[in-house]
Amino acid sequence: MKSFERERARMVDRQIAARGVRNERVLNAMRTVPREEFVAGRMREFAYEDSPLPIEEGQTISQPYIVAVMAEALDLRPTDRVLEVGAGSGYAACVLSRIAAEVFAIERWEQLAQLAQERADRLGYDNVRVLCGDGTRGWAEHAPFDAIAVAAGGPEVPQSLLEQLAIGGRLVIPVGKDARTQELLHIRRTGEHAFDRKSLGAVRFVPLIGSEGWLADGTPAPTRRAAPQVAAARATRTDVSQVVRESCEPFDDLEFADLAPLLDRIGDSRVVLIGEASHGTREFYRMRARITQALIEQRGFDVVAIEGDWPDTETVDRYVRGRSGPDLRSMAYSRFPTWMWRNRTTREFVDWLKEHNDAIAEPAAKVSMHGLDLYSLDNSIGAVLAYLDEVDPVAARAAQVRYSCFSPWETDPAVYGRAAVSGRLPSCEAHVVATLKDLLQRRLDYIERIAKDGERFFDAEQNARVVRDAEHYYRTMYYGAADSWNLRDQHMFETLQMVLAHRGPESRAIVWAHNSHVGDARATEMSARGELNIGQLVRESYGDRCYVIGFGTDHGTVAAASNWNEPLEFKTVRPSHERSYERVCLDSGRPAFLLPLRTPHRDDLRDVLAEPRLERAIGVIYRPETELLSHYFQAVLPMQFDEYVWFEETNAIEPIEAHEVQGVPETYPFGV
Repeated sequence: MKSFERERARMVDRQIAARGVRNERVLNAMRTVPREEFVAGRMREFAYEDSPLPIEEGQTISQPYIVAVMAEALDLRPTDRVLEVGAGSGYAACVLSRIAAEVFAIERWEQLAQLAQERADRLGYDNVRVLCGDGTRGWAEHAPFDAIAVAAGGPEVPQSLLEQLAIGGRLVIPVGKDARTQELLHIRRTGEHAFDRKSLGAVRFVPLIGSEGWLADGTPAPTRRAAPQVAAARATRTDVSQVVRESCEPFDDLEFADLAPLLDRIGDSRVVLIGEASHGTREFYRMRARITQALIEQRGFDVVAIEGDWPDTETVDRYVRGRSGPDLRSMAYSRFPTWMWRNRTTREFVDWLKEHNDAIAEPAAKVSMHGLDLYSLDNSIGAVLAYLDEVDPVAARAAQVRYSCFSPWETDPAVYGRAAVSGRLPSCEAHVVATLKDLLQRRLDYIERIAKDGERFFDAEQNARVVRDAEHYYRTMYYGAADSWNLRDQHMFETLQMVLAHRGPESRAIVWAHNSHVGDARATEMSARGELNIGQLVRESYGDRCYVIGFGTDHGTVAAASNWNEPLEFKTVRPSHERSYERVCLDSGRPAFLLPLRTPHRDDLRDVLAEPRLERAIGVIYRPETELLSHYFQAVLPMQFDEYVWFEETNAIEPIEAHEVQGVPETYPFGV
């Protein structure tokens, strides 16, 4: 039988505390309330996955992490009286009841309200009262409240809730003019008619239906009367572009762009995520390299982690740090899309990094490079077996037997995943987990056996983790795109965390990945699909100690394919869509600039950019003939990134062919 208590403790440690929730009373409440009691039937086994789950009336129970975040933001005291709007299953109300004195919850669905009350009563939480009604009107009979939590997103803050908040009270509510994109607001009442307001980040909640929220048809309800702060009229694109023009830091040549103000804005961030709007644009790659070089030279960053495979990038790391190891040059970035990392701009950066490291005498102070991705199943298996052959031949034979369960599909793991899901092939899950466990149990012994080389063990350990997560990924692909996307980005985040822990508490990392990975998923339509990304996970864990930089362009050329595993083409990038952020930047009249978004030069920049717009994303595949459908998504730029780098016109990267690396040192990673 599944141990829900053990699963609950693991959820709190790994999904909540590890992502930045620190309030012990909140963590203890999450450890106490049994989430499995609030979902039905076959959903119980998924109770401690960090995701929303379906409940009665076609509604969902919120993911545990967001429940904890909202509870912590309320800053509850044991004597507080709390109002929750949108009780749903009753789970969040019961969590709040373990922290506060009284909880009054409102739910508009009668069946849900009844079930929520029954669950609270059955669990002995006698300080929870549930009412079926319009939550946007609050519960005036029991006002004022010390804290109000709203678990649905409205077009604005309901006036009734503001009035029912005690002076000094806290209100946490998702708000967004577009029901698909919201911002989690923290509001504190400081006087009779005074409120302080701050943003806790982008979120995605179900619509807040009611007389002071959304109507059932998706339109805003008529307001009862004006709220304390009346929103400004929607700005035209010309107005917005003018604000961008006056807020940006323009430059004529990216090689001479002044990066000092950007470094000051980055400050003491431990993680800087630098994106790209395509996987094949020279200007994105070159500016990213310039920013990275400045962070390494001037701010002491010592880790570069890229959206590349672990074993391939390990080859690069050995080259730039002058480390010994087996010759794996033949595998360096040899799978599709080869041009993503085998290009002249990346090669120039790698050469620079080696030269930088060669001037550093202490090995531990050299800058390392690591791959965050999980597509290297076959190569990672080979790397684990090669390491074990050297340090423990008996364990190597056992691992080889375990890994043989993938045969004959090691090089085509998608086929393995389909066969395992269909039942035509047993899952390899238990085998890959056992190999990783055995490796970790022998850690100290293995490091001693191989001349105290902790780097070699760390490489083997990470390759074993890649095998474990890749096996899961290729099975998950056949359940749904959101699940497999989330597993991949969760793997990237966990790999980054492992690298930082390995390099030490003072280490600082720069992440290179596509905008769609580094820009906070909560500020885009990805969230509506149930998708997260490494940018969201890093922000949740590091808060203001991370900095996220995105890129954009209007037109030019790009290196991309028409379909997966098809040849590289140099394609023309179409001018941006008229309803996009790219068009706003184009209309600013500035051909290239840095745009600070977290700390803008004009106070109104974030507000005028807060209306959701289209944003373009070109990956390794570009289909201009269906560009709107294939490459645009909705986003809120100032919530997605802390900084935006704009180039009106861009050019394709220049791939490196095999013959071009002849004559370079034998250890050069691209020498294939």
